[in-house]
Amino acid sequence: MDRPAIHSAKDDPLPHWVPRRRIDVHEYLRMGEAGILRREDKVELIDGELIAMSPAGVPHINSINALNRMIVLGAGDRALVSVQNPLRLSDYTEPEPDIAVIRPSSPNYKTTPPQAEDVFLLIEVAGSSLRYDVGVKAGLYARHGIPEYWVVDLEARVVLVHREPTQLGYARACEAKPGEMLEPALLPGLRLAVADILA
Repeated sequence: MDRPAIHSAKDDPLPHWVPRRRIDVHEYLRMGEAGILRREDKVELIDGELIAMSPAGVPHINSINALNRMIVLGAGDRALVSVQNPLRLSDYTEPEPDIAVIRPSSPNYKTTPPQAEDVFLLIEVAGSSLRYDVGVKAGLYARHGIPEYWVVDLEARVVLVHREPTQLGYARACEAKPGEMLEPALLPGLRLAVADILA
């Protein structure tokens, strides 16, 4: 069976003027149901294209697990933590962020994955994917109105915090380092130690 071409997030060898045929989320889901895409293919749908996701190493897994535990314990019933699950941003975009902190309930959940209006905070843990997470993903999430986006930079040992989304990107961005605490704007009182996120 022919398999679809999957673009790497690192670079795109095709010039921008080469015609492309975008797929929508319904076609994307049907490809999974038909076995054309398998779970182990590790792709996400971004602006109608299949993008390969970077493999997760041990530090990446440890950071996600630490974040999951801290947020679940700290947020309690105020939020759900969705780990590496789809987020429906449009008919052509369904990324799978490492951590999505979402409303505990929404009418959307009965028929679709969580949508932008359900999100309190998105987090990506970056090793080799840093350029993609800070460039492509930050712009994508800002355009779709995600209120707050963190990138855990495992190599530099900082958390890049993005707030105030606009169509051109996030208006505010800063670095948080070990020794500092982070508190999501939409979940006051949920305080996370940067050192614990990077442990």
